[in-house]
Amino acid sequence: MFRHVIGEESNKIKNVVEKGIVKRFAESIGDLHPIYVNEETGRQSRYGRNIAPPTFPRVFDYGEIKGLQLPNKGLIHGEQIYHYERPLLVGEELYCYTKIKDYYEKEGKNGLMGFLVTKRYGEDSQGNVIFTEEATIIITEKVRKAMGV
Repeated sequence: MFRHVIGEESNKIKNVVEKGIVKRFAESIGDLHPIYVNEETGRQSRYGRNIAPPTFPRVFDYGEIKGLQLPNKGLIHGEQIYHYERPLLVGEELYCYTKIKDYYEKEGKNGLMGFLVTKRYGEDSQGNVIFTEEATIIITEKVRKAMGV
């Protein structure tokens, strides 16, 4: 179903770790740790400024991959793993993109399920990888039928 996009990647998209969005994100996940929202705490930290929560990259734009058309609803979030070289610093610019790592299928009790494995990257302006996120998206039989596959 999606084997044709394995190895494909999107263009790099510039994102900013914006202070107001970090605060709203921290509020939405119920974690208002001062390192995320208090400027004085950030200045006194070893980073010299505030940082973003570990799952903050969910708000970034990673671009589009040609030939990959996923529905807006019905997908299942299977797994997600983050790896950081360092925290995301409030105010910095990151360049983010997605690469398709794999696609495979398994028979389940409700029919054939597809598993799309993606890897997302966030790089600084010098091209250094700051974080990666690996995720698995599960496409159920019902969604597959709705897509006409």
